Amino acid sequence: MTLNGILVPLITPFDTDGTVALGALERLAHRVLDEGAAGLVALGTTGEPGSLTAAEQEAVVEVTAAVSRERGTTLLVGARPDLVARPEVTAALVTVPAFVRPGEAGVIAHFETVAATMPVVIYHVPYRTGQQLSAQTLLRLAAIPGVIGMKYSAGAIDETTAALVAGMPDGFALLGGDDAVLSPLLAIGAHGGIAASANVDARSFVDLHTAWRDGDIERARTLGNRLTALSRSLFAEPNPTVIKGTLHDQEHIPTTSVRLPLLPAAPASIRHALDRLTLSGSARGTR
Repeated sequence: MTLNGILVPLITPFDTDGTVALGALERLAHRVLDEGAAGLVALGTTGEPGSLTAAEQEAVVEVTAAVSRERGTTLLVGARPDLVARPEVTAALVTVPAFVRPGEAGVIAHFETVAATMPVVIYHVPYRTGQQLSAQTLLRLAAIPGVIGMKYSAGAIDETTAALVAGMPDGFALLGGDDAVLSPLLAIGAHGGIAASANVDARSFVDLHTAWRDGDIERARTLGNRLTALSRSLFAEPNPTVIKGTLHDQEHIPTTSVRLPLLPAAPASIRHALDRLTLSGSARGTR
């Protein structure tokens, strides 16, 4: 299969007693799908998987899998390979090995092993993993049987990005993972995005993808510029703190709570994001 469109890496909401607010998670999943999202991501970085217990991780996947089953949509799951082994899950979202920095040959060997056991979307995020990859290696990864796509979060669009887009094999999906530069990546050929900012306004990100896909360049540029400003405001503090503050202000989740080592976002950062959200929403109808 080829992935397309906007997938939303869901936040994990917490209730006033500190437990995972599973009802709010379910409502959020349905809301972003109602706004046109092509699928969901559970336990991605935005979902704070490292601060969840094993039981909480399983509960999050249970909720998102139920929504995906009901809605017939794509579901990617990060964090634990054993959570992928269920019929609702499309693929595992697996980061390039972090900290050990195994080198490019080691990264290729790693994903050849992982993709032999499950469908994989590779998460390439060098500013977190400390592992840079050349265009040649990215294309070798894209050609591995079982690798169906890549969340590309290299922080910029450069010569390596251009070479990857130009050489992508059939059946492989390139999904932008840096929200602030999603629009230009779509413009040069990405199939979609895994956009944390879409937690607060999935419809506008879906409209952005549709505009580039349909060749509506003027609208795509206008939306892209507005959504870049929104994304920058939502990432002004560590993800997903500002996103949670914004969702709480919209009354979609019960608290702004995150778990250590994260701290809640400052009220000023949340207010700024809400201002940008108003502007980005006004761009939907621009022609």
